[in-house]
Amino acid sequence: MATDDAYAGGRLRARPSGTGGGAPVGLRLLGGGGYLYVPAGYRAGRPAPLALLLHGAGEDARDGLALLRGQADGAGLILLSLSSRGPTWDLILGRGRYGTDVVAIDEALDHAFSSYAVDPARVAVGGYSDGASYAISLGISNGDLFGHVLAFSPGFMAPAGRVGSPRFFVSHGTRDRWLPIDRTSRRLVPELQGASYEVRYREFDGPHVVPPPIAHEAVDWFTGS
Repeated sequence: MATDDAYAGGRLRARPSGTGGGAPVGLRLLGGGGYLYVPAGYRAGRPAPLALLLHGAGEDARDGLALLRGQADGAGLILLSLSSRGPTWDLILGRGRYGTDVVAIDEALDHAFSSYAVDPARVAVGGYSDGASYAISLGISNGDLFGHVLAFSPGFMAPAGRVGSPRFFVSHGTRDRWLPIDRTSRRLVPELQGASYEVRYREFDGPHVVPPPIAHEAVDWFTGS
């Protein structure tokens, strides 16, 4: 395993080739409590989109998987969901420094890319709450890998650098008491737009959740663009 120091800048090394084997479809349990879900319609000769999903604080990979599990089959979408090594992601616990989580993410992505045919133009990172903050930060630092970022109710962003030009889907509830919208997305979105990123932003009347219509729109936006 690579050392944490090698990933301190948050840069991921795994890359999809667009080709891959015919590994089994369905749900697979990965080491460290992660999950890889491959839709029944997957075909090795037809590269599929893939979304890396990151859960909120105090949750685990099952919660991350649930964010888009209902949309995966209809969209032909491969899902990769991991559990953070601590109660939340290393960037948050480490006060802006990446560590063991980004190492595990890179290894899991490398496994998925070598096992399945993934479309290099349709790789996304997404997350909810703390996972959304981590997704935005990783996405900005790895825009040459992630063409799309799906951020559901993010709190902040702390990228270690800027590479590429990913596109963003951001959603937030106007009645969110955990991460109030005025202190989070209503500030983050203008910052992203001011940095010349393309952003689709959706506010909804609700609390700190991901409503099914929002999840559907996010997947349609990602897979259809």
